[in-house]
Amino acid sequence: MTIQSNSIYIEEIVEFLNSFFNVEKFPEDERGGIYLPTSNPVERLGLALEPETQLQEWVIDKRLDALFLHRPWKLEVEKLPPGLGIISYHLPFDECLTVGFNLRLAQVLRMSDLEVLGEKENRAIGMIGEIPTKSFAQLCNCVMQIFGRQEQVLPAVNHDIKCIAVVGAMTDSLVREAAARGADVYITGQIRQPAQKAIQETKIGAIAVGHRCSEVWGLRSLSGILQERWSNLEVFILD
Repeated sequence: MTIQSNSIYIEEIVEFLNSFFNVEKFPEDERGGIYLPTSNPVERLGLALEPETQLQEWVIDKRLDALFLHRPWKLEVEKLPPGLGIISYHLPFDECLTVGFNLRLAQVLRMSDLEVLGEKENRAIGMIGEIPTKSFAQLCNCVMQIFGRQEQVLPAVNHDIKCIAVVGAMTDSLVREAAARGADVYITGQIRQPAQKAIQETKIGAIAVGHRCSEVWGLRSLSGILQERWSNLEVFILD
């Protein structure tokens, strides 16, 4: 009988994430993947949005073998421990695991009959669907529990909220399309000034969860996804 090794390598993680994020849909320079290779097995993986001031100390303290960075642009590699592998995904992470066409978030919000709302270069950037009927206050409370905060709230005219749109952008046309398709509330990262007139005229409610909060939720979700795939992988989040 052959005993298979439980060792995990950075190439395996990237292969899995490439499939999960469906990176073929993105331009080649936006697909992400291995940012800094390592031949060492990965037992302890850190997840972070960007190279913050305490990153080096955190990597050492957690004894990380590899690091996932959403925005690696200002990373000073020479300050990190030798042998540390780095993975990076920017646009695929944003579109798949924050506020957009995010199937895991749709499950948490109990959305059903999902449809695409908004596209960019033939990729879905938002979703619209039914939810169990609740008041606007109840929906706000639910969103607060999911993301930890709300940046801005514009109350809905409809008392009973039955349909919501979750979109990774906010434009005049997207707001009007959401309202025309029956959405009572538009959930996004930030409420944009050019869309204010459309919100007022359509009387749709709006909830902005905050760009960073949606990204932190994405890191938490990614942690679960990776640990579902590898039971022996320890994952840590820098927030």
